[in-house]
Amino acid sequence: MQKPKTKLDWCLSKETRLKRIPPNPVRSREHIEKAKHNLLAADYNAKGGFSDWAVSQAYYAMYHALLAILFKHGYESQNHECTISAVESLIKVKKVNLELTDIAFIRTAEQMKPQDAKSLREEFQYGAKTDVNKEILDFLVKKAKEIVEKIEVALQE
Repeated sequence: MQKPKTKLDWCLSKETRLKRIPPNPVRSREHIEKAKHNLLAADYNAKGGFSDWAVSQAYYAMYHALLAILFKHGYESQNHECTISAVESLIKVKKVNLELTDIAFIRTAEQMKPQDAKSLREEFQYGAKTDVNKEILDFLVKKAKEIVEKIEVALQE
């Protein structure tokens, strides 16, 4: 079997990770609405003392916004890394007007200390800790709001 050339090729090599579909503006809109719903929940839980859940909701807000992009461009994903990689590819070929730094924030530790959004979500969703450093949480929620807003604008272009 030939080795995939790129991560996107690897993702597309198995339909349970990522597959091409006809563009679906209805599902795209549903996912951006879900993203905004998750932002509201993140705010609500952060203020209510459930900061661990706020982390997950901030991450999922960004993730659903990425899914909205994919449905608009004819992809369906069931894998977080493939979702992120597919949107990254769409940015690189200039089909989506976003910054790669926004994708890096979701995926890597380039812009967030001590961890990236995905790792924080995994730590607080699967671990036993419930308290999140307020400064980190505030930054995560603020950045999630900015990214979801950028994606909503990009979807209208």
